[in-house]
Parts: sequence; structure tokens; C-alpha cells
Amino acid sequence: MTRPTERNRLDEEESPYLRQHADNPVNWQPWDERALEAAREQDKPIFLSIGYSACHWCHVMADESFADEEVAELLNEEFVPIKVDREERPDVDSIYMTVCQLVSGGGGWPLSVWLTPEGKPFYVGTYFPKRSKRGQPGFLDLLEGLADSWETDREEIENRAEEWTAAARDRLEETPDSIGAAEPPSSEVLERAADAALRSADRQNGGFGSGGPKFPQPARLRVLARAFDRTGNDEYREVLEGSLTAMIEGGLYDHVGGGFHRYCVDADWTVPHFEKMLYDNAEIPRALLAGYRLTGDERYADYVRETLEFVSRELTHAEGGFFSTLDAQSEDPETGEREEGAFYVWTPAEVRDVLGSETDADLFCARYDITESGNFEGQSQPNLAASISELADRFDLEEREVEERLESARRELFEAREERPRPNRDEKVLAGWNGLMIATCAEAALALGEDRYAGMAVDALEFVRDRLWNADEGRLSRRFKDGDVAVQGYLEDYAFLARGALGCYEATGEVDHLAFALELARAIEAEFYDAERGTLYFTPESGESLVTRPQELNDQSTPSATGVAVETLLALGDVAGEDDGFEEIATSVLRTHAGRLESNALEHATLCLAADRLEAGPLEVTVAAEEVPAAWRERFGSRYLPDRLFAPRPPTEDGLESWLDELGLEAAPAIWAGREARDGEPTLYVCRNRTCSPPTRDVDEALDWLAESEASGELDDDVPF
Repeated sequence: MTRPTERNRLDEEESPYLRQHADNPVNWQPWDERALEAAREQDKPIFLSIGYSACHWCHVMADESFADEEVAELLNEEFVPIKVDREERPDVDSIYMTVCQLVSGGGGWPLSVWLTPEGKPFYVGTYFPKRSKRGQPGFLDLLEGLADSWETDREEIENRAEEWTAAARDRLEETPDSIGAAEPPSSEVLERAADAALRSADRQNGGFGSGGPKFPQPARLRVLARAFDRTGNDEYREVLEGSLTAMIEGGLYDHVGGGFHRYCVDADWTVPHFEKMLYDNAEIPRALLAGYRLTGDERYADYVRETLEFVSRELTHAEGGFFSTLDAQSEDPETGEREEGAFYVWTPAEVRDVLGSETDADLFCARYDITESGNFEGQSQPNLAASISELADRFDLEEREVEERLESARRELFEAREERPRPNRDEKVLAGWNGLMIATCAEAALALGEDRYAGMAVDALEFVRDRLWNADEGRLSRRFKDGDVAVQGYLEDYAFLARGALGCYEATGEVDHLAFALELARAIEAEFYDAERGTLYFTPESGESLVTRPQELNDQSTPSATGVAVETLLALGDVAGEDDGFEEIATSVLRTHAGRLESNALEHATLCLAADRLEAGPLEVTVAAEEVPAAWRERFGSRYLPDRLFAPRPPTEDGLESWLDELGLEAAPAIWAGREARDGEPTLYVCRNRTCSPPTRDVDEALDWLAESEASGELDDDVPF
């Protein structure tokens, strides 16, 4: 019988990243029981390589080492080589990335880890060249040395593996010996996080940190927005606006085709790492919407619209779900060589060839800093370098004509760019990442008054629900690709998708979306909540047993799964009332981790936002109507009300009864109870922390009540529940 490790098995996988390595001479195995059992039976160490399809250095290491026969022979003989797509298996990635960070102080992808047959790590790094250079060990030398050590220093290796596994378990799994604090953290942690963001802010270039690389950090921006709204401290607003402006004007943004790249390699946001990730193009627009609502700056709204247009055009399945990534590299069809950024960069000569008009070419190059010397390997990644008024003066044109010429030039260059070799697209649909994008589309529909964004959100939600949700078992799968469904969902899948479903209900008033959000929340309680420890784990109780069971408390490239879950449970608690105990779970988790938030608030930005929401109390906007008046939705949607729950309900009690049946609720929650339409007309109720305005059909009256009550800190002449 053929052993699984005697051939490369990645041709059986649907992950685009794994399939990229299916032709390697390395006998790659997926992370499954067959591969792990083979390592135990053969008593061989595992070489684990973790990456993702848009990862530049993953491609480099693949070309240098994994396609090399000499490397493959050594790997196949001495190790069980396993490939993991970090986007499909964030649990595996989290464990071993944590080890890398603990051991080396840093991390990244490709992540290279050597494990005992039991999965315990004993050597770790990221990218290794095939041969040693510039003080960096060569991959071949490492393989030879570790294979020898496995035979000669086995006891030392196993002792190290035990120590590293215990350290990862302490970091990822453990909670305080006692269940946290007597009370959940106060909203002071929000200001602590915002103050820490100020200390780390780059006041000259925008963003955080004095050098490169520069990452978007949207959770920090949401903290600054909320803190400014709470305190009126102009420093918070200045850093927020400076960072948002740097991100939309610099090379992080694709000024020709829309959408955001992953990060910039330099301090001043000029040159990006060119991959485009779905989660960045969800979370950065959320931060822009916060900036737009706070400041009224229409530029922020424009960049949200352009980004959602990019997502609709380039990252959307024909039936509605959202794809995962666009690669950083394009492949030359003649040479077969892959080149980073080739799809996006320009020279002045290329611009002139496309536009024809010398004036239009000069205008575009001046606006977007397209120069002969370039800013990226002799070519230029567009950055905004001159204002419309400056260009009008320089070219002796009216500002309106400058704008029209630039937009016409951009369209022509976009069409020309479409003829270039395109970056590969990773077409797997991930439940959690779709949840992030769904939530942003729904929020954009409210903030910008554009129903088509709600349509995008609903189409994607229904796509994911139809393909990845098992209603009979109450279980969510993580990944869909070409009809194949795989991987049990993680906390981020349930939490992000629940938040997206809740957003769809707010944007459309359709109870079915709210019912789905409640189903997901109940599954979070059943699969991820540990009442004894007072925490939410990242992996489901019924899932695969790994060397440790991680939590995800920090914000990383995506928001903290625990933080989003807590925020969403608090919002859904307003609907479910005491039937499901969602607020009790959220409060318990915040109590457990109060010490973490108080000692290092900025690392836990999303949890700090959840703590602030809990202390502020619910802000509920209930509308009793067959259909919410568009003007009402627009007025509330355009206001900065970060902890608002927009809660339409049927106008009559009979209609509400049918909703309660669909939601699985025995009685009407306080948010809807007794709040029917008056005199058969749409009626509005605004409530803050269980105290409500009088029922009204005047949206200005309701907004005035809210503004006056929050400004004074008192709720006078209000109607209690």
C-alpha cells in the first residue's frame, strides 16, 4: 500500500495556495490526519510551511527551494513536509506564529516550522534562501543540520519542543486564575487605547510608527474616532484625519482602479506591498465611514464608493460571495516570470502612449507623481502629489477642467491597464472575511444612502448562508471554493458573519437577516464560550485538537474575533433580551480580560470598543413601519453613532408576533415592546441606556432629544421602559 508521503498530495486540495505547490518535487501533504499519522508511524519530524496565495516571499521561497530537486530530495527523505494555507487554517497559523514571535521577536510569511511528530515546535523561522547569504542561514544547511540533530540530540530537541509548546499555551490559551475583575473594564480603557495611539502616531507622515513598513491599523482609527466623539479631544481627530488622508493619498490606494493594497514598505506611504486583501478593503472603508460621519469630509465617502466599486468589479463571485485576495505579482505570458507590482506601476512614456495628449499626460503625471526616476524599480506607483488648485495654476486651467481631464485620463489608463497580465485571484470564499465585507457594505448603505450597497451585502450573506451554513446542525463551515466546502468555522467566521447579518437587518429591515445573526450568536455560545473560564476560544469545542486551544484577543490584520463577538453579542442582547443571555456572556468575557485591557489597551482595540459600548449602554433607534422612510434612514445613517442599533419592526402587534416566531423569541424584547406605529403612520423611538424619547414622527425632534440628553449627561422628561 502506498504511503501518503510518497507523493505530493496537494493536487487533491481546492486552496489556490496549496495548488500552487502541487507540481513541486517536494512530497507536500495537507494538514490532515493521514499526514500527521505518517509522521508518527515513521518517527520523522514535520517540516511545516505556512503561507497564502498573495504572499510575495512565499513565491520567492517556492521558486528558490521548493521547486529545487536537491531540496526536495532532502525534505522527502528526512521530514514529512506539510503545507498550510493560513487563510484556511488560521488556528494552525496562530499557534506556530505565536511560537515564532516568542522565540525570535518577529514573524511573517512564509512561516517555516519544524515539529515533532506530535506537532510540537522545535525550530522556527520565516523565509530562508536556499544557500546562506548575508548572515542568513541557508535552507539546505538547516535541513541537513536539523535532520542530524533529530538523530543525535533527540532529547534536547524534545525538551525544547515541550518548553516552546508550554510557552505558546500560556500565551494563547490560559486565562487568569480567578475569573478576571469584579466588574468589566470601564470606558477608561478606550481613552487609554486612544492615548497610546497618540504616542505611537507618526504626526509627519500619518499612521503609526516612525518608520516603515506602514500598516493601515483600522481598529486603532476606530478607537480614535470613538474617543474623539466621547471627549472632544482634538488630538484624537487630528491623528485620525492625518492617518486617513495619508492612506487615501499615498500608494496604499490604487488611484487608477480603486481599492487598497496590504501595506506600504516605507514611512511616507509611497510604495505598497501590492497584494489586495478582502479584509483590508472591508475594514479601511469602515474607518473612512467613521471619519466621514465625524468630519463631513466628502473625500472619505468618495474613497469608500470607489473601493466598493473595486470589490464589486474584481472580488465578487457571479452569485454574490466575495473572493479573498489579488496577488502582488503578475506573470509575464512570454517569459513565465512573475513580477511584483507590474500591473500597477507606470512610466511617463507609458502614460503619454495611452493618453496621446501631451497636456493630459503631463497633468496626470504631475497629479500622481509619475516621474522618469520612479519610486519603485524605475517605475512609479501613483501617489497624490499635487492639489487640483496647484495644477490649475501650473497649467493655466480652470479647476473644473483639471478635474474633468484627470478623470478622463484615469478612465483611459484603467482601460489600458486591463490589457496587462493580471495578478492571480484567490477565489476561495471565506465566511469570516465575507462577514467583514458584508458589514461594511451594509453600513455604507446607511451612511451614504445608497441601496446598491445593501444589495451587495445581502447577496453575499445569502451566498455564504446557502453554501456554508448547516441549519440542522447549527454549524458554519469556513471555506467555499468551486463547489467544495471545507474546514469547520472558527470564532471569527461566526462573529464576523453575525455582525454582517445584523448589519443587513439594519440596512434593509428584513427579519430573516436578524434571525440568522441570532442563530450564529447561539452557536458562538454553544461552541466557543467557556463559562468556567469566562472566555471565548478561537476554535470550536467540537473541532480538531491541536497542541493548544488559542484565543484571539489582539487585533491583527483582521479585528480581534473575541472583540467583534463581544460587540455583536451586546447588540444582539438588545433584541434577544434575557432569553439568550448574550449580554451576560459579553460581560463575563470583558471581566475575564479586564487586566489585559487595562495594561495594554491598544493591542486590544476592538475589545476596548466593546467595553465602551457596554458602559455607555445601548443606543436603540426603533422604527415601527411597513417600510422605514428613506429620509429617516439617511439622517440616522449619516450621523456618527458608533454603538447605534437601528431596529425596524412591523407597525402592528400582529406583525410583530410573526417576527417573534421567526426569531425564536417567546416575548417581545424591550426594544420593540409597546412600540407600535401611532395612527397608522411610521413612528420613531430613540432610546439610550433603557430611557427613551417620546414616540414621534419628526426625525429632527428625535435627533434633538438624543443630542441634548447626551450633551447634558442627563435624560430629563424621558419615557422609561
